Amino acid sequence: MSDVITAAVEALNGKISGSFDGSAKFVIEGEGAIVMDSDGARAGDDDTDVTLSADADTFQSILEGDLDPTAAFMSGKLSVDGDMGMAMKLGSALA
Repeated sequence: MSDVITAAVEALNGKISGSFDGSAKFVIEGEGAIVMDSDGARAGDDDTDVTLSADADTFQSILEGDLDPTAAFMSGKLSVDGDMGMAMKLGSALA
């Protein structure tokens, strides 16, 4: 597992800790994937309600609060495949 994925799992678990009741996957280009659900975040590639894809810099900016997930999506830096409502819930959980 890459250092980027390890750090992201740690950061996400600090942010969402049980506040997300769906399932989502973040695919970080060139690094791997993170699955988030009611149990928290972990490295993995399970099937989920929604898959969000971005490069490592975009993902880092979202995690640090420097980039709003909605703004990232609207500017084409973040792609969403699946349940858009679940993506919106995730965005709220990360805020």
